[in-house]
Amino acid sequence: MGKKIAIFHNSLDNIGGAEIVDLILARELNADIYTTNIDGEMIKKMGYDDVLPRIFSIGKVPLNAPLRQELINWRFRKLDLKKKYDFYFIAGDWAMSGAVKNKPNLWYVFSPTREIWDLKDFVKQIDVPWFLKWLFDTWVLIRRHFFRRDIRHVEKIISTSKNVQKRMKEYFNLNSKIIYPPVETSKFKYRKNGDYWLSVNRLIDHKRVDMQLKAFSKLPNEKLIIVGSYEQSRHFRKHANKIKKISPKNVEIMSWISENELIELYANCKGFITTSMNEDFGVTPIEAMASGKPVIAPNEGGYKETIIDGKTGILIDNINVDKLVDAIKMMSEELRSKKNQIKYKEACQEQAKKFDTKIFIKKIKKEIRI
Repeated sequence: MGKKIAIFHNSLDNIGGAEIVDLILARELNADIYTTNIDGEMIKKMGYDDVLPRIFSIGKVPLNAPLRQELINWRFRKLDLKKKYDFYFIAGDWAMSGAVKNKPNLWYVFSPTREIWDLKDFVKQIDVPWFLKWLFDTWVLIRRHFFRRDIRHVEKIISTSKNVQKRMKEYFNLNSKIIYPPVETSKFKYRKNGDYWLSVNRLIDHKRVDMQLKAFSKLPNEKLIIVGSYEQSRHFRKHANKIKKISPKNVEIMSWISENELIELYANCKGFITTSMNEDFGVTPIEAMASGKPVIAPNEGGYKETIIDGKTGILIDNINVDKLVDAIKMMSEELRSKKNQIKYKEACQEQAKKFDTKIFIKKIKKEIRI
């Protein structure tokens, strides 16, 4: 018999890259997932209905920050599964406190909580009203203290990228191995380089989706489809509504589509665009490359580790709207040639294979000694 494994994750009511990793892991290792809020319909829609019976809620949490995060942290800190499992795989940042009472454990770090570490000043400037800035600073100081306290209970740390590894060293003075997140590359396919660009991201400030909208307002002959999920909290809804309001006519925004619909969008798009600020790793560019499509991205964060500039796409230094416009024009021109379409298809699919689920599972099994 194999080891009984439990996975801890903040919540599963908004499914993005990190949540997909957990669902893949649960499927491959026959593991249970412990979380707070669960959107079962969305999990089914994304193709993981077989995992759903093994997902358990430790109690619901509110939608809005910071009470949501504080309660997630508190619920996991109090969670004691009484050695019901042989190993505890912690995948969420706010769920890291689950390490206190559940051992042996491993924290797979998507990133140290960005709003209190590397994006603190950005969040404070963009999202916090002036009269609450002092309160936000106080909360950050307190939260950092408790994070540093709880991390002492983590027995093994693995980062998702060099970028995250660097943050772990900078903020906690801790060394960590790197295991890149999995992408089920065999699911994705190439059909053609169609007449639209694709962007897949959460509709949240640091993804800089507004930059994409501004770029396409200057490119009336190009089309962009944005697949943008968002949480139901006030802040997420407000930003999503703002994005929809300023969206030009040549941009279509879709939300909550099924896995099959997403695979078809990748298969038929011209190319892929992402603009996230200092991205931890970035799963969606890998999915695009697995579909044989070139990626345009900022030359920063995890993108530098996955996209080969000039071979599988374009990396833009100090990205802004005008530079993004120029990159889209350049790539569109290149993709007029069938020869270039085939060149990018082959290079992209070859690069994506380096991040396949089989590689990830093999490395993870070695770490938890299965």
